[in-house]
Order: sequence, then structure tokens, then C-alpha cells
Amino acid sequence: MLHTPRTGPTAIGTPRTGPTAIGTPRTGPTGNGTPRTGSGPGDPAPRSRTRNRRRLNAALLASAVSVCLVAASAPPTPLGVGDRLFPTLGNPGYDVASYDLSFTYPGSNSKPLQAVTTIDAWTTERLDRINLDFAHGTVDSVEVDGRPATFASADEDLVVTPERPISEGSWTRITVRHTSDPVSAKGQDGGWVRTKDGLAMANQADAAHLVFPCNDHPSDKAMFTIRVTAPNAYTAVANGLPAGVDKVVGNTTWTYRTQHPMATELAQVSIGRSAVLHRTGPHDLPMRDVVPAKDAKQLEPWLKKTSDQIAWMESKVGRYPFETYGLLMADASTGFELETQTISLFERDLFTQPAYPKWYVESIMVHELSHQWFGDSVSPRTWSDLWLNEGHATWYEELYAEEKAHRPMETRMKAAYAASDRWRAAGGPPALPKAPAPGQKISIFRPNVYDGAALALYALRQEIGRPAFERLERTWVNVHRDGTATTADFEELASAISGRDLSDFFQGWLYGEKTPPMPGHPDWTSQAPVK
Repeated sequence: MLHTPRTGPTAIGTPRTGPTAIGTPRTGPTGNGTPRTGSGPGDPAPRSRTRNRRRLNAALLASAVSVCLVAASAPPTPLGVGDRLFPTLGNPGYDVASYDLSFTYPGSNSKPLQAVTTIDAWTTERLDRINLDFAHGTVDSVEVDGRPATFASADEDLVVTPERPISEGSWTRITVRHTSDPVSAKGQDGGWVRTKDGLAMANQADAAHLVFPCNDHPSDKAMFTIRVTAPNAYTAVANGLPAGVDKVVGNTTWTYRTQHPMATELAQVSIGRSAVLHRTGPHDLPMRDVVPAKDAKQLEPWLKKTSDQIAWMESKVGRYPFETYGLLMADASTGFELETQTISLFERDLFTQPAYPKWYVESIMVHELSHQWFGDSVSPRTWSDLWLNEGHATWYEELYAEEKAHRPMETRMKAAYAASDRWRAAGGPPALPKAPAPGQKISIFRPNVYDGAALALYALRQEIGRPAFERLERTWVNVHRDGTATTADFEELASAISGRDLSDFFQGWLYGEKTPPMPGHPDWTSQAPVK
């Protein structure tokens, strides 16, 4: 993500090991104590043994019923995966494998969409209840493995109680029929973005659950199928590749599928009176851009730059990691650009307002493009690891401006160093950001995780040398492709590639309250925070 105003002018559901069908009964004994056909030495008589077993079974059943009744009677409670910045975001007890999202757009971006969300997941513990993140819509019904389930809201969680508990290691399907409201509720940022001709999504950092029920944390990535039904005058586009277009009287249903796992915060759906412009990128990469139809000709000179920008990024960090790429230019005022996976969201005005220099706009395009490697393919394990996303995107934004527009990176780095102590005081060190301001969850996107984090990368390159740094970057995105990673993972890899222990270096640059001296630039100074 990059905020404005700016400072300058394969198939879904890839099989995993385990059962191949939903709710497949498990075979094998149901417990110890399988009845024997006779009595051995010291055994009680068969009739007595049967009575004892019946009493034991009755006692166990009564105990189980009692536990279930207590669990069922307890009030629904919001849960979380313990993220330091968003404690109630995400949910424990299961790992989502895939989402199937269906939206029906009524032709107005001020009315709720009818929606069905289907989640296939593995349970990682026994679950009497299943918590989903969902906070802005009406739930009509919930099914778990095809059976009706009860449900209730608890803060920003939808708490589902299936007919019977789900055992650990089970493959389960949760189907929620609900509405998805594009009109923001008071105190809720993100989710649907209302454009002049329809809708788009902006779910970062924690707003996907304002659109659909989910496990809304980047540590739980999954495959997506997205279906959108809209009146024929509209065009719908989503993450991934097209998987079918079905027309009925008056309406069209568009289907898209991802070929790589995706975090919920990176989901994108565009519905509008749009033109979809196709082109081919490096290695025959299919590309598609989505723009307001009336602006297609005006925006084409910008759009055709993307292929060369992908080639430039590939020269730095290796092959583009996804199945397609393109730009979604929304006719809306968002205050930011966003790296939604395979289709980055931009404000249309960034490309049409003459106030922004050409070189600057291109560097912002590269910022969001580089996120496809840093943040999308390699996603943060926790939101405290956000600097790995934004610091790298800012780094390649600046490197592109240096190489293509002769804007020296060192000049911007020196200015960032001067401001670094102030940024740390206001927002925390890059890898230990302060919690978002109350009611402003998006406020974690502060300068300390953008230029402050890029400054730490510059210091690292100064410390270990350019060849080792460039090898680190390529290795990082290759080793962690399609996964999640932490700051500790980055530190460990940097130490391994440089051949030296960098723990003291990272402690100061990523966690220190004061900015350490810049290697190679002992004369640089940082201004003290204003008390």
C-alpha cells in the first residue's frame, strides 16, 4: 500500500495430504476395549462385564453431554491468533485451504450484495465452535459439512456452532449465506470502495471481513474462486485468471480463480462500466488492465509501461511469481494505492492529474508491482512484519527512480536518516511498530515502515555489500514463495548469506528507539524528536 497525499510531486483446492472428500468417514476402531468373544483368566463373567461396560458408556455419554451443554451454553466470544497489533484478528483451530466467493451485484453500489461464502479448511484442534471474522453484513444461514448450524455475532466475529463437534485433523466445509454491504459502517475503514461506476475492494489491513466471512489474517493464505453476477452493462474482474463467463437474461456471471494462495487482505473484485485491456508481458505472461471505459485511450500510455517494469523487477529479484498481472484504475478517491494480488488498485487521478511528474508516477507503479513479490507472494506472518512489505516496495520504488530517472537514492536516504528518530518516536522502530490509533486501524502505515524500513535495507546493503545484498533479495523471494515469513526469518537468511552474525545490526536497525550510525556515512545525523 502507498498512501496519498504523496510526499513528492493451477486449479483451486490443490490436494493436500489427507482425506480426498468432504466429511469422509474415518475407518478403524472407535476406541479401546473392543469386546472379546470369551473370558480369559481373571476376567469377570460375560454378563457382568457387559453390565460394567454399559455403566461406563453411560457415564462417559453423560459426561460428554454435560461438556457439550456447558460449551453450547457459554456466550459466543471473539477470538484471535494473538497478533500483537490486531489481537482479535484471525481465528485459531483451523487452516483455510480455499474460499469460494459468490456475489450478486444489484446494479447499485449503495445496496447490499447477496453473497455466498464457502470455506474449505483443515481443523488443527477439536472445535465445538468455529469463529470466523465477519462484521458488516446480515447472515441468513450457515451450514457445516452440509448440516444446518447455529450462529451468533461476538464483536467482529461470526461464531458458528455445528450440530456436533469437529475433531482435530478433519476436512470441513463451512457455507455462509449473507449480504455484503458496500456502504461503510461508522468506525469501519476499508472493504468495499464505492467508485463512480461501481465497486472495488481495499481490504488492507483488516477489512476483508467487512466484505465476506473469513480467517482475516495474512498467516492463513488460501486459494480463491470468485464469482460475480452483475447486470449486463457491467464488467466484473477479480484476482487470478478467468474461469468462465455465463450469460442469462439481463445478467452475466464472471468466474475467476487464483493459481497461488492468497491472503484475505489481498482479495480484489472490480465491478463497473469498465474496459478490460489485454496485453502480453515477459515470458508470455497474460496481462489485463481494468479502467473506466471512457478513459481507456487516455490511460493506455501508462498501461503499456507495465511490461517493461515487470522485466526490470525480474532483473532484480527473479521471475514474476503469479499467473497474471495488471492495473485496476478506479474512479474513486481512496488516498492510497494497493497491491491486491495480480491486479494492483490505483486511483485514476494519479495518472490524469498533471501535478505528478512522470518519473514519480512510474516509481509508484513499481512500488505496487514489487509488492507482488514482497507482501503478496511472501506474506508477513504477523502485522509487525509489515516493514518487510513496505520497506522493500519503497526500496525498489527508489531504486527504479535512481536508475530510470536519475534520482539518487542516497539523497532520499540521507533525508530519511535525518527524520528517522522522529519516525521511531511517533510510530515505533520498523519491526516493532506501535499499535494503530483507536478507530484508525490503517494508521499502522506510518513513515517508519516505508522510508524508515527502506533506510534499514540501505544500511544492510552498506553493511554486507551489494553482491551479498542482491543475493539475499533473490533468495528471500525464492525460498518463501507462496508462503509467509517473519523478520526473524529475514535476519537468519541475511546472516547465512553474508557469512556473519548480524543479530546486533538488526537489533539496532529494526528494534532500536534511536537510529544507529549509518555504515559508510558517519557524518549523517538524525534530528531529535520534538517533545
